[in-house]
Amino acid sequence: MDSLSAPVVCPSGSVSVSFAEPRVDSPQARPKPHEPARNANVQVERDVDVLVIGAGPTGSTAAKYAARGGAEVLLIEKRSEIGTPVRCGEGVAKRWLDEIGLTPSAEFICHEVDGARVIAPDGTALVVDETRAGNECGYVLERDLFDRYLAKEAAKAGAEILIKTSAVGLLRDDGRIIGARCEHMAETVDVRAKVVIGADGFESQVGRWAGLETHLRTRDIDACLQYTMVGVAGNPRYNDVYLGSCAPGGYAWVFWKQPDVANVGIGVNLSKIRDRADAKRYLDALIGRTPSLAKGEVIEEVAGAVSVSMPLEKTIAPGLILAGDAARLIDPLTGGGILNGCLSGKYAGEVAADAVSAGKATEEALSPYERRWRARLEEELARHYLFKERLIRLDDETVNRAIHAIVEAKVERITAANVLDAIRQYEPGLLTVFEGFL
Repeated sequence: MDSLSAPVVCPSGSVSVSFAEPRVDSPQARPKPHEPARNANVQVERDVDVLVIGAGPTGSTAAKYAARGGAEVLLIEKRSEIGTPVRCGEGVAKRWLDEIGLTPSAEFICHEVDGARVIAPDGTALVVDETRAGNECGYVLERDLFDRYLAKEAAKAGAEILIKTSAVGLLRDDGRIIGARCEHMAETVDVRAKVVIGADGFESQVGRWAGLETHLRTRDIDACLQYTMVGVAGNPRYNDVYLGSCAPGGYAWVFWKQPDVANVGIGVNLSKIRDRADAKRYLDALIGRTPSLAKGEVIEEVAGAVSVSMPLEKTIAPGLILAGDAARLIDPLTGGGILNGCLSGKYAGEVAADAVSAGKATEEALSPYERRWRARLEEELARHYLFKERLIRLDDETVNRAIHAIVEAKVERITAANVLDAIRQYEPGLLTVFEGFL
């Protein structure tokens, strides 16, 4: 494992002094009525063109493209090391690398697979290889190295990076967001920016502080747990995906990292369990009854949650863009967010740089960002959300019948139309379940 983290560049140059304290929006930072206008705790003030909050794939990509567009960019990350802790299955499709301008590299790819096996509750396996899925097959990342790689790319493009730095509130002036109050190494820093990009994950505080509607229903959250296991057996050419009651409302996975090392994880819908701890019970049960997995040993465990909702209705405000998981752009069917995060980060960075160049960051000036991500992602996200809603209610027998139909039909290419044709031919009784969603 690479011990090098992304380059860290501390703020330099003169410290600007402002005579008008902006409003700070956050429960921690909001001034009390009796306090003077100037906050005595603010020790440093600085100005940038674009402030990016969060140095995951979304934030680093946004910072890279904003810097490429000529903007002065500061990228902040609250943790002491970019890329850790890893909270991701680490499996990705090949198709998206080109779209976000990345070349496959051993710097962040640890394993390449030929496809996946989709395993029904009764054990029937649908093999989806490159002949059937094309560029949807893919790679398994070393996610910590991947995140650092993207941060290095941002730094090479000219972005400054500051770790151990948390945003604690937004700065406002006349209704427009003009930066963020940050805490770095026991120091309070007011960072003024022409555009703020919130890339702080699905629990985004930036979105809430900005007053955007970010509420999530229980059924729009999956609880996730993953083990990295050694000594497991199986075919490392194919990742495995388990459907049905073994993972209520979600799925379980085996993503290979080496011939005997794999990420073994599960995502279960919160509406289907009593509490998040049930995810461990379901994952342990699956491993226990799968001999190829039961023989392995756990060397790492990570837990978390992921949104499986529709995107936010609004992802911009005057001076602000929300991108990636913060904008709810996670795929609600798979729970995957890296591709959509990088794409929306690219769009956010480019639009932010354009707004800086034009000298205005009004909502209208930032609206091309919403138009771009909606044109590229919204239809698929909506379709996958509807499909997710239907899958939550499917019983094991229905899943078995659907997988059997696709296997028996010997579908040469996995497309929505071909899957529907297979169901129509072999299980016409299921048409009412799937028609309109595939």
